[in-house]
Amino acid sequence: MLETTSHNPLTAGLSHTLLPEPCSIVIFGGAGDLSRRKLVPALYNLMLDGLLPAGIAIVGFARTDLDDARFRQLARAGIEKHSRRPLEEPAWSAFEKRLFFVRGPFGEASSYADLAKRLEAIEPGCGVPGNRIFYLSVPPSAMGTCVEGLRGAGLVRAGAARPFSRIIVEKPIGRDLASAQALNDGLAASFREDQIFRIDHYLGKETVQNLLVMRFANAIFEPLWNHKYVDHVQITVAEEEGVGTRAGYYEEAGALRDMVQNHILQILCLTAMEPPWTLSADVVRDHKLEVLSCLRSISGSDALRSVVRAQYGSGVHRGVEVPGYRREPNVRPDSVTETYVAIEAYIDNWRWAGVPFFLRTGKRMPRRASEIAVQFKGVPPILFNADAASPLEANVLALRIQPDEGISLRVATKLPGPKVRIFPVKMDFRYGTTFGEQSPEAYERLLLDVMAGDATLFMRRDAVEASWRWVTNILEAWEDAATRWLPEYSAGTWGPLEAEKLIQSPLRNWRTP
Repeated sequence: MLETTSHNPLTAGLSHTLLPEPCSIVIFGGAGDLSRRKLVPALYNLMLDGLLPAGIAIVGFARTDLDDARFRQLARAGIEKHSRRPLEEPAWSAFEKRLFFVRGPFGEASSYADLAKRLEAIEPGCGVPGNRIFYLSVPPSAMGTCVEGLRGAGLVRAGAARPFSRIIVEKPIGRDLASAQALNDGLAASFREDQIFRIDHYLGKETVQNLLVMRFANAIFEPLWNHKYVDHVQITVAEEEGVGTRAGYYEEAGALRDMVQNHILQILCLTAMEPPWTLSADVVRDHKLEVLSCLRSISGSDALRSVVRAQYGSGVHRGVEVPGYRREPNVRPDSVTETYVAIEAYIDNWRWAGVPFFLRTGKRMPRRASEIAVQFKGVPPILFNADAASPLEANVLALRIQPDEGISLRVATKLPGPKVRIFPVKMDFRYGTTFGEQSPEAYERLLLDVMAGDATLFMRRDAVEASWRWVTNILEAWEDAATRWLPEYSAGTWGPLEAEKLIQSPLRNWRTP
């Protein structure tokens, strides 16, 4: 395949970028929330940036009572409300001609026969040579049915055959190790591993991608990125909202499954991995798998010492009283589903021996914020750090993933004046301020990569199952403990007292991102 050295921020990625190929994108659940809020606006923005291939067809597929015209109306409303760039009439006129809808229940073979006929009818007029991407924006319980339907209708082409067939799988990929393995077995029965793209939108965020550049393109950081100089690492994913309308899903998932198993562990891998010898997809993913393989198991009584779980109680959000988790609609009043989890984790390899990685995520926190913070070890207790009662603040390198993407470094400096007084200052870089433009949405980059066949930012089967293996040990320890009541933290706060005790020491505290 051809390669490009374009300097567009989406095509000038972590490696030489393969060109996206003409294709049809079939969105299972095309009338749903993800399609309307994220996928269709992402494809529209790619078209505005001149990055979509000339040959493209976008097909919504669901049982919803829609036709092409009403699907286009739904897509337009989603773009007007959720696109990072405003709707432009000339661009919309060109874009809507590429939008189509096929109606049918996922469990009936006739639906897939109708889909196949429609694709064959529309692709020649759209300049699509038969390449197809199937995006499964459906619950995990429906994925096997969808894959079987595609195979039964002859819509899956084997391996590297041309025209290509690729499938995108949304999280959650299972709810424990056994269910993840079963789901992966179902996918593998029809698709080869290089045809499967397990998507984690966090990996498409600009700061997450920039993490490898910052580590391996800057000589000042890489020599310090190890147990000799790093005291600890904090990874925080804080959500401001409560469970809202997702209570039914959340009761079955909880914070550990919903955020730690995928988003946070993937960020951990990029933070801790060894330098890859090339940026090809499998080499990068091999190095991420090594990190997961070295994660110290947390099971049995260790899970009670190294993991804190809690639920948000009632409190004030933006000046409004909000209920606690157990009083939310569709939540059991005796629920022990965690809305907050904090973990002290260790990577037992040469680079990170003895360095704690503190992971936390929670709902109903003071604000939406995600960051990676690397705190370096202090200078010796002499000269400017000689006063044990008032030690210097540590140097901290923080990478803000959202909402205000950027990087900051906290350093010590002298206050002006005749006396030597030390004051911490922050050197701050912000994407929006420096580059003067809004960063592309994560789904834009990820969809472009699937069209190009670049799997670097997607999860491979072995890594998914390795992360579930680690998380399942914690889940089983919780089940054995048979806890009937979880600690609470007030809505609008940063978590329970137990989490503070997990990290607290003279030189360690949770950061306020």
